[in-house]
This record gives sequence, C-alpha cells and structure tokens, in this order.
Amino acid sequence: MNQTPTRPGTVVITGGARGIGRATAERLTRAGRVVALGDRDGELAAQVAAEIAASSNGTCYGGDLDVTDAGSWRDFLSRIAHLGPVEALVNNAGIMPLGAIVEEHDDVTRAIVDVNLHGVIHGTKAVGPAMIARGGGHIVNVASAVGRVASPHGATYSASKFAVVGFSEATRGELAPHGIDVSLVMPTVVLTELAAGVPPARGVKPVTADDVARAIESVLDRPRPETWVPRWGKTLARSADLMPRAVRDALARALKADSVLADADPAARAAYEERARS
Repeated sequence: MNQTPTRPGTVVITGGARGIGRATAERLTRAGRVVALGDRDGELAAQVAAEIAASSNGTCYGGDLDVTDAGSWRDFLSRIAHLGPVEALVNNAGIMPLGAIVEEHDDVTRAIVDVNLHGVIHGTKAVGPAMIARGGGHIVNVASAVGRVASPHGATYSASKFAVVGFSEATRGELAPHGIDVSLVMPTVVLTELAAGVPPARGVKPVTADDVARAIESVLDRPRPETWVPRWGKTLARSADLMPRAVRDALARALKADSVLADADPAARAAYEERARS
C-alpha cells in the first residue's frame, strides 16, 4: 500500500446527491479538492454541486451517472475531463430494499446487485486504465458492516456488500503494483434515507453521514485497506469470527443484531423503498 497521501486532483463520488455522498463532497470541497458528483438523479446532483461550490468557494460538478451502465460512465468522465485527471474515485452509490428473500421480486434482486456490485466494478474499470497510465490513484469502496456480518431480511444487500469486500481485496492486489490504492470503508447503521426506520443493534449508536464522510476524507489523505465507522465495529466483527457458531448466534440475539433489518419500520421506509425499487 502507498504511504503517501493521494495527490490533489479530481475526486469522483457516486451516489453524490444525497447522504454519505453529499456529506463527503461538502468536506472535500471545503478542503480544496475538486469534486465531481455522479448520481442517477442528475438534476439533483447538479443542484447539490452548485450549492456546495457556492458555500465553499470551491469547484464541485454534479451530473447524471448510472453506475450500472458502462456507457454512462464513459459519458460522465468525458463531461468532467475539463476538471483534470481523476485522482480518486469514491464508489458510494448503493441501494438497500429490504424484505424476505423468498418474497423479493427478481427485478429488485437484479437492481441491488447491479447498483451495489456492478456499479463498483464498472467504476473501477472506467477510471483504472488512466490511473495505471499515470502511475497512481486511489479507489475507495463504501461497503457496509453487513459485508462482513450478514443480516437476515437483507440477504441480497448483504451478498452485494460481501462481494464488494472480496472485489476490493482482489483489486488491491492487482492495482498496488501500479501505485493505486484500494480502500474499504465499512459503516454500521448510518442516519441516512437508506437506513430509514432501521433500528440500531442494542448498545450500538447510529453514525451520521458526516461521520462516514470524515472517515473517507481521512482515508483519502492517508490510504488504509479497511476503515470501520465506528472504528470499534471492526474489533467486534473480527472477535465474532473467532467465536463458536452457537456463541456468535447467541451474542447476535442478545444485541438484536440479527433482527435489525427484519425489525425496520415499514412506514418510515415507505418513501425510500419506493424510490429504491423504481
């Protein structure tokens, strides 16, 4: 892993119009970085970027990007070429429709995998060649705690995040010889629309979008393979891996960690679920 901070340059953030993406853009633009927000809602991304640029006196672009479409990636990168080379990519876009797997519509299953996994793969393939040619860059993949510890009633979401973890670890080995860092950011429950109505596990305080944004900013300044938000989550997850299965299951029940997604409030999630499934 490179020990020097990522060079100044354009930072692309997917899913940048809301939540963690927006909070990260606000932090990075204030810090003087050039930021490009890509979002399926291009109009909102442009509006948010204009607000961030005005409030920070910085450079922030926002436009349409469908992370599931390789052609959309090419178009987006062409539109931001005037900003300079992409020195860092934050693969943040993700969706989390919840429910029992046997009741999950095939279109929803496909959408979760397309956005959460294929979006990361397309993004890496889109920016990777130019980073290799320049001899450096940084890719930050926002996964989830359920990418290490699966949660019922979010089976496809958990699977997609497990896949992002594996993809990140594999590409880290591939890209390191070219001077490119690949980092994972692993949040627990975050107070954003995606987690609307999801109760925290017992004794676990939800984190904010800005908490995650702060971690992403720190990782961009000093690359690390894996960063949890909050940091103690990593210790808990790794400790659970060493426990006998019966003990681990008993601990999950005691903390209600095995039911946080199943216990999500449908009324509180209604608006998000409708948008995520459309």
